[in-house]
Amino acid sequence: MKKNVLWWDRLIRFFLGAFMVAWAIAGGPAWAYVGLYVLATGAWGFCGIYSLLNYQPFEED
Repeated sequence: MKKNVLWWDRLIRFFLGAFMVAWAIAGGPAWAYVGLYVLATGAWGFCGIYSLLNYQPFEED
């Protein structure tokens, strides 16, 4: 699988996703479980939404 998330985007996604999941577990709103998707995309470096929108953050050689 080709990566389409930059290193700084991955870092932000990891911390934001961890915060959102912790918030959901601690009694936050149900939509905070979207943090699981954010956390997974940060860990794998691939975002399906970027693919659907045909967003290419890397330059093609």
